[in-house]
Amino acid sequence: MTWPGSTFRSSFYLRDFSPYDLNPGGANPLGDVLAETVSFARLARAPIKLFVTATDVHTGRGRVFRNADLTADALLASACLPTMFQAVEIDGRSYWDGGYAGNPTITPLVRECESNDTILVQINPVERSETPRAARDILNRVNEVAFNATLLKELRMIAVLRQVADPGDCEGALWAKMRVHRIGSAEIAAFGSSSKLNTEWEFLCLLRDEGRRAVDGFLAAHAGDLGRRSTLDIDALLEGH
Repeated sequence: MTWPGSTFRSSFYLRDFSPYDLNPGGANPLGDVLAETVSFARLARAPIKLFVTATDVHTGRGRVFRNADLTADALLASACLPTMFQAVEIDGRSYWDGGYAGNPTITPLVRECESNDTILVQINPVERSETPRAARDILNRVNEVAFNATLLKELRMIAVLRQVADPGDCEGALWAKMRVHRIGSAEIAAFGSSSKLNTEWEFLCLLRDEGRRAVDGFLAAHAGDLGRRSTLDIDALLEGH
């Protein structure tokens, strides 16, 4: 399936101009939409824990925003791609997309939650079968590798701790007990880098419908495994290390 070429032109401009050149005022209408549609006061009291990560521009470290910390700016920061948006200022700090520091950050799920099952919804493919040659495809693959690096590191740590005879009775044991699952879509993974800038309604509906199919497929195959065993082979991540 192909889509109009406007996204290709957009990606060209993003390589040559920064958001400080194209949008000096830093306007982002999504901030108003979030403020109008999300009740952050209710979210702060919600029983379900939510962790959202943003990357501190100056230190490169991730900051995890929890329910009571979440604001429209925190959500904007967590999705702030630096080639498209100006850094989001929160408490005097500048933040970019959390994917650079944790995509997602598993640590709070281990330290602050009681569940021993983590279900990853894969957006950026971990593997690609071909070597990218076009400039935009190379940049896209570099971003995928960077965004997956922290996640893969944490998954390798879980795999290592599983193989340790005695991981202890503290945090190491919690990591070792974590069961990991993955929901992914081969169709979505096959889309090129330009699709990330595609906001056409037809395309967004396709992503929604394919996401639902992927979840239905996962539940049909692995609903009985939840709470019992991992369905993602993270031991394979240790091969060659």
